[in-house]
Amino acid sequence: MPIDPVTTVNTGGIYATDPVRKPKQDMDGDVFMSLLITQLQNQDPSSPMDTSQMIQQTTQLAMMEKMNELAVTSGENFSLQMRVAAASLVGQQVTYVNAAGETITGIADSVSYAGAVPTISIGGKNIPLDVIASVTAPPAPDTPKPETPGAAAAV
Repeated sequence: MPIDPVTTVNTGGIYATDPVRKPKQDMDGDVFMSLLITQLQNQDPSSPMDTSQMIQQTTQLAMMEKMNELAVTSGENFSLQMRVAAASLVGQQVTYVNAAGETITGIADSVSYAGAVPTISIGGKNIPLDVIASVTAPPAPDTPKPETPGAAAAV
């Protein structure tokens, strides 16, 4: 009894069409190593690759990876600096320009780190840190003047 081959029929769902592989946009260590291996496999045996050239390429790979690590670390450092800057605004008087072009001043109540840019709550409105135009010390609270000791009795 012959066995019929199983054919798959794409009836829809998340793969209504065949998935298309997205080309890799970044050159990373994997791509470099793949190229180096291909180069070694296809080299002419009578004229092998120069070892100094291979060392130079390996050094370039190491430098590229370190630069990528430095870029990631720099981004993380910037994010941390934004968080520290936003936290230092709590309790301070800040000024920002709203969408209508009006200058608004208020006291920063709290900070949210939910998005990529921290937001500062000012009067119940969440304002992105990069919109803050100026920061000043909060105004001093009105303090009652101390009474002089005989003033109340003279009345």
